[in-house]
Amino acid sequence: MDKNTQKARLKSIKKFNAVKYKEYNKKQRRKRIPESEYMTTMADDHNILEFDNLRTYFYTDAGTVKAVDGVSFQIPRGATIGVVGESGCGKSVTSLTTMGLLAGPTGQVAGGSIRYNQKSQNRAVDLTKLPRKEFEKIRGNEISMIFQEPMTALNPVFTIGDQLCECISLHMPELKKDEVEARALEVLELVGIKREGILNNYPHELSGGMRQRVVIAMALCCDPQLIIADEPTTALDVTIQAQILDLLRNLKDKINASIMLITHDLGVVAEMADYVVVMYAGRVVEQGTAEDIFHHPAHPYTIGLMKSKPMLGEKIDRLYSIPGNVPNPINLPEHCYFKNRCESCVEACEGLYPELVSLSKTHKVSCYLCGKKGGEN
Repeated sequence: MDKNTQKARLKSIKKFNAVKYKEYNKKQRRKRIPESEYMTTMADDHNILEFDNLRTYFYTDAGTVKAVDGVSFQIPRGATIGVVGESGCGKSVTSLTTMGLLAGPTGQVAGGSIRYNQKSQNRAVDLTKLPRKEFEKIRGNEISMIFQEPMTALNPVFTIGDQLCECISLHMPELKKDEVEARALEVLELVGIKREGILNNYPHELSGGMRQRVVIAMALCCDPQLIIADEPTTALDVTIQAQILDLLRNLKDKINASIMLITHDLGVVAEMADYVVVMYAGRVVEQGTAEDIFHHPAHPYTIGLMKSKPMLGEKIDRLYSIPGNVPNPINLPEHCYFKNRCESCVEACEGLYPELVSLSKTHKVSCYLCGKKGGEN
């Protein structure tokens, strides 16, 4: 590409981004948004959250990054959904979009919806269209998030007590100061911290496992209906990982919450999840129950993930690795994104991106290899 062509391309990208930024800022300035704009209807009232063709794009100087490009799946009430895939597949962006934490105007919801079954208000709302004031009543209260790295999730200049009590006071304004502190200690005890004077400690005074427990306590302090756990055990050693997973499982049962567990660790998913969603390059390539995915994987990418995990009792020289690289999210092809890495390509793979087909009532896959199976069932 010569210099003139490159300059023209950059100019075109900046012009397009300027339009998108202007549209975003105009939406943000709106004050009185009628309820009719964000009220919706759940496809299934037993679900707490429904992603419907969600698209989240980042408008950068290099071009439009399609981080999440048409994601659809449901989270049933009281269930644990494991969202898996390699780094950069859109898992964390999906969770940040759900929490309304995208860094705009660069990051924006380009289309689709996230339907939330808000039982406390006896209504269903679209989180992608929800006004900021309404979102603040839900975020951290009815929907909470356990962030990936506790040292960045916790503010280093405030005590544990300050950070926990702020969250409780915000969503439970009727509580007095001593009642707020009592609630903070109660939640900390729930996650296994009974240390005296913990509320006066700063994050750096705690170990990694303790900090992770504090982050979990912050997520649980208002008894949320949905907990989004983004790689909750990544920074922890194996023994602490097991404790945290047991903790999450027990807490889910105690408060009857749903969990959206985001991870690339298939072992964690096998132990925790009722349903599994496999993402690749911003799209869902396969979804089903844990049994469907682990015992009957259908998409070549899922099969590759299963082959790449180490197995006890098997002697091998080298672990399997999926060949090739993830495509550039700025210039994604029209055909299947996994085509250039797939070892089972057929002629149909040269066509448009395959749609999700049903292999059973619970099992769906986006692959031309499974098209005939899906059509027959």
